[in-house]
Amino acid sequence: MQGILVHGSNHFIVNGPRPGIDTACALIRRWEFPRIGFQPPAEDPLSTWAICTKAFRENLQWAVVLRSPDTKPTPAVTGLLGELQVRGVTIVESSGPLSYKYRK
Repeated sequence: MQGILVHGSNHFIVNGPRPGIDTACALIRRWEFPRIGFQPPAEDPLSTWAICTKAFRENLQWAVVLRSPDTKPTPAVTGLLGELQVRGVTIVESSGPLSYKYRK
């Protein structure tokens, strides 16, 4: 299953089931702000999802949009979200901005 995870002007095409808002925030933290030398635990709960480098828009089955206080999605991503909505794909949006703090 593939979907799109949007945060501000950045987005990721993702392999995996649609994550909840908290999981989507954790994925954004991991992928936008990688920590050098960080090794995920052996049983990493985020290993269910992976960034996809090649996908067809027709295969996207979910969308999660996390609001950013500083930036908005690009026009291309906004257009893609509109196409998904017309196709009947539910777009889940966060109710507030993502916290950039790492959780230990």
